Amino acid sequence: MADGDEKEDMETRPAFESADRGSFINISAVGGSSSSGHSILQFSPLQSTVDEGFWRKLADLKLEVLGISENPLEVTGFYAPMFHEQVSNHLKLLSESLQPDPGRGTSVSIKFSGNRNLCPVPGILYNMNTLDTFKALDRRALFNLEVQKIWEDIHSGKVEEDSSLLCRFFLISYADLKKWNFYYWFAFPALVLEPPAMLTDLRRASEVFSIEETFVLFSLKGTALLAACNEWRQSTSTAGVPFFLVHIISNVVVRLRPLRDWEACQQEGGKVLLGFYDPCHLPANPGWPLRNFLAFAVVRWGLERATVLCYREKGGFGDLQQCLVVDILVSTPPGWSNHELVPKAVGWELNSHGKLGPRLINLATEMDPKRLAISAADLNLKLMRWRALPSLDLKCLSSTKCLLLGAGTLGCQVARNLMAWGVRHITLVDRGHVAMSNPLRQSLYTHDDCLNGGKLKVNAAAENLKCIFPGVEAEGVSMTIPMPGHFVTADELSNIMKDCMQLKDLIDSHDVIFLLTDTRESRWLPTLLCADANKVAITAALGFDTFLVMRHGAGVGLSIDTDAPKMLGQDGPLEFEDLAASASERREKRLGCYFCSDVVAPVDSTRNLTLDQQCTVTRPGLAPIAAALAVELTVSILHHPLRINAPADEAGFDDSSVEQPLGILPHQIRGDIAHFSQMLIKGYASKRCIACAETIVSEYRTRGIDFVLEAINQPTYLEDLTGLTELMNLAKHFNLDWED
Repeated sequence: MADGDEKEDMETRPAFESADRGSFINISAVGGSSSSGHSILQFSPLQSTVDEGFWRKLADLKLEVLGISENPLEVTGFYAPMFHEQVSNHLKLLSESLQPDPGRGTSVSIKFSGNRNLCPVPGILYNMNTLDTFKALDRRALFNLEVQKIWEDIHSGKVEEDSSLLCRFFLISYADLKKWNFYYWFAFPALVLEPPAMLTDLRRASEVFSIEETFVLFSLKGTALLAACNEWRQSTSTAGVPFFLVHIISNVVVRLRPLRDWEACQQEGGKVLLGFYDPCHLPANPGWPLRNFLAFAVVRWGLERATVLCYREKGGFGDLQQCLVVDILVSTPPGWSNHELVPKAVGWELNSHGKLGPRLINLATEMDPKRLAISAADLNLKLMRWRALPSLDLKCLSSTKCLLLGAGTLGCQVARNLMAWGVRHITLVDRGHVAMSNPLRQSLYTHDDCLNGGKLKVNAAAENLKCIFPGVEAEGVSMTIPMPGHFVTADELSNIMKDCMQLKDLIDSHDVIFLLTDTRESRWLPTLLCADANKVAITAALGFDTFLVMRHGAGVGLSIDTDAPKMLGQDGPLEFEDLAASASERREKRLGCYFCSDVVAPVDSTRNLTLDQQCTVTRPGLAPIAAALAVELTVSILHHPLRINAPADEAGFDDSSVEQPLGILPHQIRGDIAHFSQMLIKGYASKRCIACAETIVSEYRTRGIDFVLEAINQPTYLEDLTGLTELMNLAKHFNLDWED
């Protein structure tokens, strides 16, 4: 069997690999006799170069597709003939070396067929999940497996059809995506000829084939050979074929032919040389690919002597001054006639210290800081998809636009939690400045933001969000939200109308609206606009030791029983009826909004307040809890098949007919930190709601800004319109007889 690292392990390999451990061949004699006696043929080892794009592509593939899988991956390496007289070409891995969808098995080499500078060769990647697994890999077994593939390809005749199989390679790797460290080790298996191939003559091609009229050694003009080589290299069907036959038919006729034409060349007569793309630049040594080529020729054609053209280029064309012509003697090693006996092989690449061992590359220092931050931020979310939450829709989250009304204690916490879930578009609305008391509880502000009267909260919050995570698109809008009970004078009218229109435009341009203000009346107009536009609205409100987190129901006329939009399922667009079919037995009324349980319209709650009433006095841990639940509720809505139309679930609810990867989806969450308790409550939309009732929404759609102004300036207008006034009057005259 092949022995990939027994003798080489932990030892320094010589600069050149001699053939005393591999290779024989026998071709028609074409070269001259040796003038210096026989010597062991030595080969220049192949070296690797990995483009940064390959590692980035592997990182994306690992996170998005592979997960914890350690199955081997097909990769495509690329090499080309030497084209610089002082530098050898390496086998390269590019971003295109990896298949975008490993499951489909589409060959990358098809894309690069005909590219003369990217000759594709097949390879295998073994990427491990941990560094310990990488270190504990049975490298010898993996090496032997690839050697066996080469051996079988030679015996089966596959090499005649695809000569790149002689250059099979593989690498083992471990990707530390937290630190962006990549450990890797290449192997280029080469069969060992025992006894070794002997060199009888090695000359530059210019000394063998004359460019002038006087012929040297061969009655052949070098121009005929160069013409044949250039024709082979320029053809899209042969440019990427690294091994070929040089058929010399006459003094002026030379053809390059595929390996499968060997018998035809013998029958047609003339002289035949073995040719290959030589990546090596050294003047006295052929490159590594020749090793397996000689082994192939020995096994398939029984050659004992061969003349080889080591094809090299300069300036994009064949150059006889750089090309080598090598005359070689080979002997068939004992046992090679037995197909079942796989010969020994060598080929592990040395590391940067010239020793056998893996290499390490760190891309963190090479990456743009913003790009590095985005990759690090997405890492945890992508890892969720490996096991815990495969259905997590990161594209949905990153494209969702969130509007936060209020940039105080709740707004700061909600913004940070949204970023942690992968939301990348956040707009904050507030009109306040950062005060000295803010930074302790409002996590987006610092002491410097309080100086000189304090920065506008929305500007400071947006700036600090970008400092925390450069990949977020954060914007601040300083404005006042028009509120019922806050009388509008004639001088203020134009500004209030402008604020109303600006708020409407903001809600229309966002997907999820968070109501995080600290007064009841400031939530009224946003609630109305969300009901009109059918936007997902999330309310979070705080008491001293209690909190409320709730989602508003669908807009008027767009409840679960009516016109829902088409949504995208795994197999394409789905009609709403298809999505709701599994929930047909639990269709309910439209869920209520923040105001649906009220029987009075909001009024100015900021008048005549003591200092403790003017400030939002709450236990410090309350806002982070409520903000976290508000964001979790939002993410659950975005992942529910019915989105805003999803009915309310209760504690202990379990319906396998509707996929809910994040668990149940409640309507309201009411918490009491004094008792460390939490309740799930469900409430339906009220026909007399002052914010989302059909009467209110219809009136707004009819009268627009005039309706809003009347609601602001007339304290009882909303109650009169919805019938709450009449209901309260009836209640006053309702008599109850109490029994003893």
